[in-house]
Amino acid sequence: MDSIINLQKKIVPELTDLLVQRYQILLQVSHEAPIGRRALAARLGLSERVLRAQVDFLKKSGLLDFSSSGMSVTEEGADILKELADYVRKLQDISFLEKALSDTLKIGRVVILPGDSDQDDVVKREIGRTAAHILSKLLEDGKRHIVAVSGGTTMAAMAANISGSQPNTVVVPARGGLGDNVELQANTIATVLAQKLGASYRQLYVPDSVSEDILNSILQEDVGVRAVVDIIKQADILVHGVGRASVMARHRRLSSDIIAKLEADGAVGEAFGQYCALDGRQVYMTNNAGLMLQDLQHIGIIIGIAGGKSKAAAILSVIRASRQDILVTDEAAAHEILRMSEQQALA
Repeated sequence: MDSIINLQKKIVPELTDLLVQRYQILLQVSHEAPIGRRALAARLGLSERVLRAQVDFLKKSGLLDFSSSGMSVTEEGADILKELADYVRKLQDISFLEKALSDTLKIGRVVILPGDSDQDDVVKREIGRTAAHILSKLLEDGKRHIVAVSGGTTMAAMAANISGSQPNTVVVPARGGLGDNVELQANTIATVLAQKLGASYRQLYVPDSVSEDILNSILQEDVGVRAVVDIIKQADILVHGVGRASVMARHRRLSSDIIAKLEADGAVGEAFGQYCALDGRQVYMTNNAGLMLQDLQHIGIIIGIAGGKSKAAAILSVIRASRQDILVTDEAAAHEILRMSEQQALA
């Protein structure tokens, strides 16, 4: 396949562009169906004339359906979309980028999605969908698993795209609550994930960022909370997002003094309430029950998912601070991480 792709790129480059464009149309429609032409053209940055020609072709090919409410992908279109994913990735040299990032970060497996999550929510949803597929494959071995999950928008996308039947699996939140958005909290994502897998779940009812004295009191007096924490510590698969330190500090309503300290100490990334500098130093941690960075060494498989150029420094800091086995990210973040790493190496 590689030789065919290289020949196509050299001899008929416009065919490559056309294929990628049609793939992007199918992908966008699959996420937002039913969607009208005007809205789709705006999402993809195409003129309505160009879009009309492409969707008409896809309709005639039996890949798109049209209705009064908008376009949707047919069953055949969904199958084609799956088959095109690897092909398009090769066309866009994603495989080379994955290897370069894997070597740079010393991670066993890196999966990169085309695009930039900062610019297009579809890319973020694709990161979630890809992570869901990876997790599903890991759970198909028939063994009992305890899966710990963090919160966040990309994690919510992962939970929304999971499927399967895993009655022997237990899903738990990696940590307690975070902020006011219940839909994005680890407890909620654990519940959604478990329900879609037919698995059981546990919830951790401990507020985020409580004082150390209060946290110790809860763990000593509440047998139920302590039992859930014990299960979380036994997790053999962890799927987690990565946050920018400044953003997560505000979400957690940290004091202005602490935020100033984080900035002074060079904190750029956050995971599990642990704030990390670009060189991997842990500069601050919030009090919470659940997993911490030092617990990751006891977990069998760790999957980090995050994308967007704006998160490159955060991803790099968390990876340097902890062990990661699989990273699912996007093209923009990957390029920026490689640029930053190269710049540091030359300094």
